[in-house]
Amino acid sequence: MKCFAPRRISIRPVSFLEDCALNANRTVYPGTTYRLRVSRERRERRYASSSKSSRPKTALFFPGQGVQRVGMLTPWLEAFPSTAGPIVEEIDDLLGYKLSSIIANGPNSTLTATGNAQPAIMASSILILRVLEREFGFKTHERVDFTLGHSLGEFASLVVGGYVEFEDSLYLVRKRAEVMAECSRRASEEHGGEYGMVALVTEPNHLSPLIEAIYGFLGHSAGSKSESAEVPPIQQVLIANINSKNQIVLSGNIGRIKELLTHLRQFGGHDPRAVRLKSDSPFHSPLMKPAAKIMSKLLEGKSRVKGKEDRDLLIFPGTMECISNVSARPFRSKDELKDLWARSCVETVRWWDSIKYLDQEKKSG
Repeated sequence: MKCFAPRRISIRPVSFLEDCALNANRTVYPGTTYRLRVSRERRERRYASSSKSSRPKTALFFPGQGVQRVGMLTPWLEAFPSTAGPIVEEIDDLLGYKLSSIIANGPNSTLTATGNAQPAIMASSILILRVLEREFGFKTHERVDFTLGHSLGEFASLVVGGYVEFEDSLYLVRKRAEVMAECSRRASEEHGGEYGMVALVTEPNHLSPLIEAIYGFLGHSAGSKSESAEVPPIQQVLIANINSKNQIVLSGNIGRIKELLTHLRQFGGHDPRAVRLKSDSPFHSPLMKPAAKIMSKLLEGKSRVKGKEDRDLLIFPGTMECISNVSARPFRSKDELKDLWARSCVETVRWWDSIKYLDQEKKSG
């Protein structure tokens, strides 16, 4: 199984299990030296399609929030103005404001705000892939068997997989981002305290016991199925991501997360390295239930694409299999797609399970 990440012009296969899992949510678009030493014809030959039966199965993955950087599209616009320029104009036109100016000039605090970061990352992912297709002859639908995206990356993944139009996905991600930002703002104003996400890193052989200990703590305090009705979402903590064999991410009230870490160290025999992420919102936590509700409603609607307004927003089946963050398996029906995509706002991103599923597909294929 090969895994391609649309993150640099000199796209290359990467070590499948480790690199995809560990780098999925922190891949950086900018900061790359672009060396265009080959002709367009040679680039196209390099990425020309081979028959699916004669090549390894290939997955294309997309990163989530946290990869945004001021100026991240500037090298692409400078190197490929005829391809990237019109796409940037389309993005601004669809959104109704100059997101491209925020991406290009910042300031960083404005770009990092959830309402800007999420559409910026999703749109940038699609732009980079379009450049690879048009300038390098990368034939996505001939070379790629699976798509998957880490958290927010699922929006781009579903566009590329043929399950939703780019315009509709951009509308969805903007609406979801607005609601998520409002959830965080309201929580801070009405309840006080800090909210965010904390990554925990441990030895691989300690990860499963650590997760069990966390579930045990949450089961008698906050976040369990039996007690979730009794504990306000504002106090709940959830495992937001299981990213790799040695890393998970907690999301929710920072005070509650600190209590959990104290419990793990004093009574659970665990001492993971804890790293506060640069996120002002507790994604994939119960606080995001309003975002899940708005997504569920929007996914029942019609397309916003001109000339396709009579069609359902969601398309099924797509052109290739797309792996769900929630189930770590391909979406199997339109109803399942609606359900799991909406639930991804509040449920754990099973990234490591998704990577292991693809590894099994490699072996079975």
